[in-house]
Amino acid sequence: MQTVREFLHKAGVYFLATEDGDQPQVRPFGTAEIIEGKLYIQTGHVKNVAKQIAANPKVAICAYDGERWLRITATLVEDPRVEIKKAMLDANPGLRSMYDENDGNTAVYFLTEAKATLNSFTAAPVEIDF
Repeated sequence: MQTVREFLHKAGVYFLATEDGDQPQVRPFGTAEIIEGKLYIQTGHVKNVAKQIAANPKVAICAYDGERWLRITATLVEDPRVEIKKAMLDANPGLRSMYDENDGNTAVYFLTEAKATLNSFTAAPVEIDF
């Protein structure tokens, strides 16, 4: 899990795919933190992505660091605890202009049933389950 988090931080931006009815949707994300032994991401409840996750919490993530790419399939579980939201925002202070742990909008999710594959053109794939 630490390898995945480090890769996502190195990439800077990763792309999260959800399902919107019969249409896939993909958008950029930047948050990924290990809190209490789980990998968390963050968004806002008012966004379509949060509504799509509520309808179907199975997601895919893809990131590229200039040399390798990471693909993840996982199920997201929302964690409503204020202390987890605070930890995420404290780790990503640039989000504080848009989010607050007490605003009712901040949504944090941890990945479960996660299967990650780290790929490159020059090495065998590395699989990570968490």
